[in-house]
Amino acid sequence: MTDIKERVLDRIEQYWLLSRFDRPIGIFILLWPALWALWVAGDGRPDPSVLTVICLGVVLMRAAGCVINDYADRNFDPHVERTQQRPIAAGKVSPTEALIVFVVLCLCAFGLVLLLNFYTIMLSFIAAFLAASYPFMKRYTHLPQAYLGIAFGWAVPMSFSAQINSIPAVGWVMYLAVVLWALVYDTMYAMVDKEDDLKIGVKSTAILFGAYDRHIMAVLQIIILSLLIAVGQMKQLSWPYYSGVLAAAGLSVYQQKLIFHRQKALCFKAFLNNNWFGMAVFAGLVIDYSLR
Repeated sequence: MTDIKERVLDRIEQYWLLSRFDRPIGIFILLWPALWALWVAGDGRPDPSVLTVICLGVVLMRAAGCVINDYADRNFDPHVERTQQRPIAAGKVSPTEALIVFVVLCLCAFGLVLLLNFYTIMLSFIAAFLAASYPFMKRYTHLPQAYLGIAFGWAVPMSFSAQINSIPAVGWVMYLAVVLWALVYDTMYAMVDKEDDLKIGVKSTAILFGAYDRHIMAVLQIIILSLLIAVGQMKQLSWPYYSGVLAAAGLSVYQQKLIFHRQKALCFKAFLNNNWFGMAVFAGLVIDYSLR
């Protein structure tokens, strides 16, 4: 009986690690854009039930994305220093188990989406396709980070559709900002693995951009901030929101400083710093709508 209990607890622990629930940074980075969209769509008062479903859905789909990513990279991860101890790479979870966990997480997320309107349910199929296909892009294109942005950013149109049953122009402007933001922070993440990726033949924007990586990301960061300003103008937001965007601009400058010498630890720190970027914009939105 004790052995069975230990095995069950071990499976739970390994599935927890496989889903990256021990590293919530991915949840936060994916959640901030959804919250931006809900606050804008709901004029600062999103429907509580929609807010709950979207937040839980983000948590589940981020976990599902991590699982299918590790499944797709099961032959690459043992050769990359940062990923050697992941459950599948370390032989603690089988590929079949991982697929079962992925399906269960997706079904749970879909069950939540069924509580929303028909338009959002239809959009969820696109979300599922993007999440399942993203991990395989690094084999075929040097722009998997852009594809990740398309997948991660899909929380924005889904949030708008869930709240107001439509996706206005401001929603697509915000979506573009999020796509480019994900491209930037995931390039910072990819800079950590650049040497290993070159050895094993994995493609990334960190490799594609080469010596111009910092410069290209700086341009993209300016475009992202410009799009966020455009969101403020389209919704007639005021100084609290723009203060949040200004704080995000300061964080972008700080991230550029961190990646300047392309040191692995500092590039990873720059990636993590994007959590504060997302929080700054959200805080500006909350304060802006609260003062109205």
